[in-house]
Amino acid sequence: MIDLNSISTKPPSNISKGEAKKGLAKLRKELFELQNKFYADGRFGLLIILQGMDTSGKDGTIRHALSSMNPQGVQVKSFKKPTEEELRHDFLWRVYPHIPPKGMIQVFNRSYYEDLLMPMVGNSLSEEVLSHRCKLIKYLEQHLRQNNIHVLKLFLHISKEEQQERIQERLSKPHKRWKYSIEDEKAAEQWDAYRAAYNMVINNCDDPSWHIIPADKRWHRNYSVANILTEHLKTHNLKYPNT
Repeated sequence: MIDLNSISTKPPSNISKGEAKKGLAKLRKELFELQNKFYADGRFGLLIILQGMDTSGKDGTIRHALSSMNPQGVQVKSFKKPTEEELRHDFLWRVYPHIPPKGMIQVFNRSYYEDLLMPMVGNSLSEEVLSHRCKLIKYLEQHLRQNNIHVLKLFLHISKEEQQERIQERLSKPHKRWKYSIEDEKAAEQWDAYRAAYNMVINNCDDPSWHIIPADKRWHRNYSVANILTEHLKTHNLKYPNT
């Protein structure tokens, strides 16, 4: 049983900022080569799910840890509050067009997990409906895996104190002011509810299991995500087609 409250949001002591930055530069080059081979191989697809509290750094992770790959083989989809059109359909309807085909890597900045988290925090759906949604997500991820579409799930784990600092950064720094939303403050006020919701999701939708990324320090978050993705791609025994 995973308890996020017992997992540190700070980097481990065995790696320094300098080492992580040098490591990230090396990993970015390696990811470029691996993604090129992944695209050419064409046997697999990969769905990367990025989740985390507000201000945990999902955009920054995409920009720093994943952007070295060829954009022809990598796509990013951000899932915001459902539109009126999306609300007319089942909650998974809006994700289907963005499931990656073989050879492609798709990044979900937030995902279908929001359709579990937000109703839990807002207490807007019954336990029966939430349980049903959780089962559907499990079936979807199992179905994808059986069709060689792998799912890599990353939770960016920050502390309440770090979240508050980042909200203040958005208010005080002109180049970050555009990111600020009153919703940031509202989410921070519901910290305990969000933490409980994430605990439930991580423990009940755990196949494939989640990678918990200590994310209080951006340099460690970026290095860790790039390293996890590199190691995952290496497990596929990727090959260029015979010519």
